[in-house]
Amino acid sequence: MKIAVLIPCYNEEITVTKVVNDFKIALPKADIYVYDNNSKDNTFDLAVKAGAITRKESNQGKGNVVRSMFRDIEADYYILVDGDDTYPAEEVEGLLSLAINENIDMVIGDRLSNGTYSQENKRNFHGFGNKLIQSLVNWIFKSKINDIMTGYRIFSKRFVKNFPVLSQGFQIETEMTVFALNYKFKIKEKQITYRDRPEGSFSKLNTFKDGYRVLTILSSLFKHSKPVLFFGLISFLFVLLSLIVGIPVIIEFIQTHYITLVPSAILASGLAIVAFLFFIVALILDSMAYYNKLEFEYKINQYILNENYKK
Repeated sequence: MKIAVLIPCYNEEITVTKVVNDFKIALPKADIYVYDNNSKDNTFDLAVKAGAITRKESNQGKGNVVRSMFRDIEADYYILVDGDDTYPAEEVEGLLSLAINENIDMVIGDRLSNGTYSQENKRNFHGFGNKLIQSLVNWIFKSKINDIMTGYRIFSKRFVKNFPVLSQGFQIETEMTVFALNYKFKIKEKQITYRDRPEGSFSKLNTFKDGYRVLTILSSLFKHSKPVLFFGLISFLFVLLSLIVGIPVIIEFIQTHYITLVPSAILASGLAIVAFLFFIVALILDSMAYYNKLEFEYKINQYILNENYKK
C-alpha cells in the first residue's frame, strides 16, 4: 500500500526539517512530499536536505498547493499536514489505521475536543472563528463535525481523485469538509494533540481577511449544495417583509373596502413577487443539484470499477 505525506509550505524554514524527519520516523515507508509555495526563506533547500520529495507551486495559496498535490501524486492514502510543526507525527498511525481498517474517505484530526487547541493557541478570535464555522456547517448539513478547520487529515484515493479543488487559500479545509458531507463520503474524527508554533515561526493566516474568505466560500457552497434551504430562507425573508408592509393595507381594506395606502400596497406586492421568484429559483436549482448528485454517483461508481479492474 502506497502512503503519501503531503506538506504544503510557505516560509517554514524553522520547522520543515523537523516535520519531514518526524514523519520519516513515524512512517518510514511513506513518500513524503513538500510543495514550496514561493517561500522567501530557505524552506525549499531545507526540505531537499531533509530528504523530502520537493516541488514548487507558483500559484499562491494553500488551496492552489493542495490542488497540485492531489493532481500530481499517486497513492492509496494521503496524509495532509501543515509544515508548521503544530500537528504531532507520532499520532499519524492511529489516524491512518482508522482510515484503512474502516475504509474511511476522510479522517479528521480533531484539535478542539480535548482542549489542547484552546490551551496552546494564543491568537485572538481564532477559537471564535472555528466555533462559528463549525456551527454553521453542522446546522446546514445536520452533521456533528467537531473540527472543521484542522489541517491534519487522512484521505482515501477515492476522495482525492474525485474532489474538485475550487478554493485558492485557507478556505480549502472548509471546502473539503463540505464536499465530503454533501456527497456522503465516509468521515470520522479522531482527537489529536495540538501544539502552538515554536518561537520565531509565524502563522500566515489573517484572522479577519481569511475568516471573511472562509465565510464567503461557505456561503457559495451552501448555495450550490442546499439551494432550497439557501433561497428558501431568502424567499421567507421577502414574504415576511411583504407581510409587515402589507398587513396595514389589508386591515384598511377589510375595514373600509378602500385602499389609501397605495405605495405600501405596491411595495408589498413587489416584495411578494420577489419572494415567489426566489422560491421558483430554489426549486429549479434543487432539481439541478439532484441531477448533479446523480451524475457524481455515476462518476464515483465508474471510478471504483476502473480501480478494481486495475487491481
